[in-house]
Amino acid sequence: MKRSAVRAWYLVHKWTSLVCTLFLLMLCLTGLPLIFHDEIEGALGGPPPLAGPASSSTAPGLLPLDAMLGRALAERPGEVPLYMAFDNESPLLTVTTGPAPDAPESQMTLMLFDRTNGRLVAPPGEEGIMEFLLQLHTDLFLGLPGMLFLGAMGVLFVAALVSGVVLYAPFMRKLDFGTLRTGRSRRLKWLDWHNLLGITALAWMTVVGATGIINALATPLVDNWRNGALAEMTGLETGAAPLSPSRYGSLDKAMASARAALPGNDPQFIAFPGGSYSSGHHYAVFFQGDTPLTKRLLTPALIDAETGRLTDVRPMPLSMKALQLSQPLHFGDYGGLPLKLLWAALTLFTIVVLGSGVYLWLGRRHAPLSMRLAEVTSGGRIEPAPSPAE
Repeated sequence: MKRSAVRAWYLVHKWTSLVCTLFLLMLCLTGLPLIFHDEIEGALGGPPPLAGPASSSTAPGLLPLDAMLGRALAERPGEVPLYMAFDNESPLLTVTTGPAPDAPESQMTLMLFDRTNGRLVAPPGEEGIMEFLLQLHTDLFLGLPGMLFLGAMGVLFVAALVSGVVLYAPFMRKLDFGTLRTGRSRRLKWLDWHNLLGITALAWMTVVGATGIINALATPLVDNWRNGALAEMTGLETGAAPLSPSRYGSLDKAMASARAALPGNDPQFIAFPGGSYSSGHHYAVFFQGDTPLTKRLLTPALIDAETGRLTDVRPMPLSMKALQLSQPLHFGDYGGLPLKLLWAALTLFTIVVLGSGVYLWLGRRHAPLSMRLAEVTSGGRIEPAPSPAE
């Protein structure tokens, strides 16, 4: 590679890394406990696991959906239903309510019920530490602007990874893979660790960075689906007046119509009229498949909320499928504890890579660019005399 090309890639790597490093460290530190959110919430006194048939099934002994919705609304008088979600392994059922069909997330209330007896398992409570970390990780408490900003940091991160790989080749021409020059200066030792851990975790960091970018675009992607494919499914004009909650029909009748259209699939959640995932006139019942892949890909069945008749069923567009697959892949919560431990180890690798990158820059920020380029192309052999700290 020509020296001019090395110079260009070096500058790309330097500035993309420096701009995004602080935010990436925050994402790593908040993402690490989020990987184990189920285990942490259980240790902090979350609702105990329930024994019984899955709330998403049609097994005998489960209360009707209309009865469960009635109990939820009795707990929150004056509010309207927004979502009802199911569990494929226990009778746990969640109902989300709000003051209006289009209520923002900050005004939503989530309740957990046992569908075998209608008992309220977890009443509404104050936001816990995991919810705080999730919102900080997702949008910096800034809503959509915060999500888009973190998405831009993700783009810079991927650019830093690409430029780092390009620079890694000339750097390693005179060194064996995995070389750690522990007998040399502290700077060279950290340079070797930076390169080794970076190239080791490269594929994972690329996947997490790319899925983070997609997740940051969740709101625009959902809005595009709702105003495009969903509007085509309903045949209604965008912005049509939503159905009044007083005219909502039977949930059980709507679920029966949806199950008939998608036999062999389990419902994951119901979006009520007027929300982000439905139209103003329909229950949107989202089904997941029965294979490891299709469990992550949801198919909506739109049911007229007043009559309970099926309106349409069609797969999600490619953009929404990418979003659905990126969310579990980003946090590694689809392969059990072993995958979570791997995700955690690679997150720690990334923290070391980010921290060592800042250390290396601080140590050479006043050095001539020619010396820094020579360090890249010569395998790090050119270095100034060590300081007393080294």
